[in-house]
Amino acid sequence: MFAKTFSAGILGIEAFLVEVEVDITRSGLPTLHMVGLAEGAVKESKERVLAALKNCGFKLPSSRITINLAPADQRKEGSLFDLPLAIGLLAGSEVLPLQVLNQYILAGEISLTGELRPIAGALPIALLARQKGFRGVILPQQNALEAAVVQDIDILGVKTLVEVVNFFNNSNTLTPIKVDVAEIFTKRQHFWIDFAEVKGQETAKRAIEIAAAGGHNLLFVGPPGSGKTMLAQRIPTVLPPLSFEEALEVTKIYSVSNQLGENTPLIVHRPFRSPHHTISDAGLIGGGRYPRPGEVSLAHRGVLFLDELPEFKKNVLEVLRQPLESGEVTISRAAISLRYPANFMLVAAMNPCPCGYLGDEKHTCTCTLNQIQRYRSRLSGPLLDRIDLQVEVPAVDYKHLRSPKNGLNSETMRSRIIEARKIQQVRYRKENLPFLTNSELSGKWLQHFCPLGHQEHDFLEQAVNRLGLSARAYTRILRISRTIADLEGREYINSEILAEAISYRFLDRKEQLLG
Repeated sequence: MFAKTFSAGILGIEAFLVEVEVDITRSGLPTLHMVGLAEGAVKESKERVLAALKNCGFKLPSSRITINLAPADQRKEGSLFDLPLAIGLLAGSEVLPLQVLNQYILAGEISLTGELRPIAGALPIALLARQKGFRGVILPQQNALEAAVVQDIDILGVKTLVEVVNFFNNSNTLTPIKVDVAEIFTKRQHFWIDFAEVKGQETAKRAIEIAAAGGHNLLFVGPPGSGKTMLAQRIPTVLPPLSFEEALEVTKIYSVSNQLGENTPLIVHRPFRSPHHTISDAGLIGGGRYPRPGEVSLAHRGVLFLDELPEFKKNVLEVLRQPLESGEVTISRAAISLRYPANFMLVAAMNPCPCGYLGDEKHTCTCTLNQIQRYRSRLSGPLLDRIDLQVEVPAVDYKHLRSPKNGLNSETMRSRIIEARKIQQVRYRKENLPFLTNSELSGKWLQHFCPLGHQEHDFLEQAVNRLGLSARAYTRILRISRTIADLEGREYINSEILAEAISYRFLDRKEQLLG
């Protein structure tokens, strides 16, 4: 007897259709063979499935069984094929009717007692089912809310294998799970942190506002305890809210990484990831024997915060160059090449020197000039080239700490940032350009959208010559100036705006002093 069920595999953050073909014949010795490029967990699934069927009271005939996972040239991994294998074996044994099996995609891990356990990638699987015209998806109950974000198909959450069998035999009904996506967005939780809690550091707040408005990467330089981490943690509170399409992108990444909570059907806040400096390059960029998204992809559409930036291994930092340039990560293996989205805002923090107190009025720096230069040389030119704003974050004095007056709050900053983003979207849409923010400007478009008058050219030329700024610093200054002008609602860039933009190239100016 031949039977076929449908399931799905995961490739990157997308799902692809897998046909689970089961052939049961009474001729030959009783054996069970599985073909179709199945990896370790899939090969082991036959033992789990056979034990689960026996413990649930189902008896398979003593026959020769061949299972094929098509397409046979596409690698399959994970435990989600347990459920379609079990249903296929029962259908091939004439326990289940064949007519309704082609209406649903099945996915789920089965325990030895027949209980269904959660899987990774439920959201991409549900999207695939809608795209391919299936009636619905049957999967573990723990994954049902996540998959139910996809509208116009039936999402059936089940607890046991027996429930699925009874459903196909019409002996019980399953109620489709529904999720109100609009309600999830309207009930978006408020942040429990706010920039109003940050005492002093108005210059750093202004730099954050500019960075968030233009999508610029940002580096904080300051002594220990000056508030660099505190500032970085509050950046998501001022970023524009996620759209539904962006939320789907982020949720798919967390779904395939198996990092989505059972009661979190959709991620509606921009991610904030802060990996430790001991992280490996595979942990940061993604990869492994069976590739998984790294921290840069988990920070997609949000913030990646790297504290103590020079303490990261150099090879780890160098792999950041591709995602910072292209907004995605490509992981290549001998038999496969995967792409993960990685469009994030990089925020980094570092001390000005190894001891941390260079330029601090209250502490004496104990570092030699060679030590300082060696410390800063851990950051390569190509990496710094991709960080637009370099901001000094000095220690906060007691007068500011005890002041009852609150500084600029997140709500005010956020409203101004959203308005600046709208200006950019309108500007680039008129020209049919793929740019979304000023941080993407380069080449002729940089000159086109950042025109300077004679007075402004003279001012910038004097600054470049006096401070010894590089060509890359010149480009960054123009980008930052464009964003400052957008925040202030100005069409043209004047000398005051240029002066402010130059002030955010802290390391470039300090290099001249150290040199």
